[in-house]
Amino acid sequence: MKEKLSFSNFYEEELPESSILDISHGGKVIIMSDLHMGTGSRDDLYHNGEMLMCILEEYYYKNGWTLVLNGDVEELHRFPLDYIREKWANLYRIFNLFARENRLYKIVGNHDEQLIYLKNTSYPFEIHNVIKIETGIIPAYVFHGHQLSKIYTKFNRLMAFAIRHILTPLGIKNISDSRSPNKRFHIEKMAYGFSLMNNCLSIIGHTHRPLFESLGRFEYIKFEIERLCRDYPTSSGENRSRIENEVSALRREMGKLQRKERRDVYRHSLYGDELPVPCLFNSGCTLGKKGLNAIEMTNEDISLIYWFTEGKSKKFVTRGGYIIDGVSDKPYRRAVLNHNRLDYIFARIKLLGNSLPSFT
Repeated sequence: MKEKLSFSNFYEEELPESSILDISHGGKVIIMSDLHMGTGSRDDLYHNGEMLMCILEEYYYKNGWTLVLNGDVEELHRFPLDYIREKWANLYRIFNLFARENRLYKIVGNHDEQLIYLKNTSYPFEIHNVIKIETGIIPAYVFHGHQLSKIYTKFNRLMAFAIRHILTPLGIKNISDSRSPNKRFHIEKMAYGFSLMNNCLSIIGHTHRPLFESLGRFEYIKFEIERLCRDYPTSSGENRSRIENEVSALRREMGKLQRKERRDVYRHSLYGDELPVPCLFNSGCTLGKKGLNAIEMTNEDISLIYWFTEGKSKKFVTRGGYIIDGVSDKPYRRAVLNHNRLDYIFARIKLLGNSLPSFT
């Protein structure tokens, strides 16, 4: 039995049984994207590699999670696969731990798309374009996101050739949608539209921008500042000082985000709605300077997670009152940035996803 999945009018495929992950009766899923594993030379994953290997094995594998790798795992635009596998042999060993227990799903991205075409029978993992997660409440489609851009569906091989043979020898980093606000927002809008059309969740990567319930970090900071301001008049003593420190940290974080984006990006809602429908999520990437992001999901809830090394996190994490745990005998800490129940998200999608009634 196969299920037809359509991304608008420009991407269609048959979704096989092996691409459906059913957690409706229990199970835990960790979704990570954009590892960009290289060879140690200009390797984007290098500074977070030890943390990533530790948390995958000690936290997620040992606690029964299923690992979904949502594209751009190997940086094949720049490096040969054999060299990457040699450099990251220990990380592949951890992937194998999940795979042996049928707890690994690997989705293709634009930077590792060659895995589909390589006639390398030694590559040990099945490659998917899309994974459908059945939660029993609302379906979630996990896909990298580059499929929503005609540039990547038509010219990805040409781009790979240019990066491998021209940009990399010159020491020029990848030309990526993660560095262009307009390109990022185009991908996000397309994924958002797909979710609205199909009454589902979309969980993407590709843009490196964490999203939760269709909102980015900037929008969430605004809401968090408003919440703290409401709490401030009734607070006193240490609690009042804590709120003052948190607001200051969040305002600094907002300022940094504003400087990264063009100012006119924030003048209008990203999706053109006063009340964005909470159907789009993005797991971010593993390449942050001070940590990495991921999405955790069960049949009841979904969370945006931030992993960091103790003492090296962004200030808003340790000052923001987030739930923090981690690997007990290691300095790696896990902060839950955003969390919600799937039934609540489903209710909001049902109520907000339809067109508003007309009034005459």
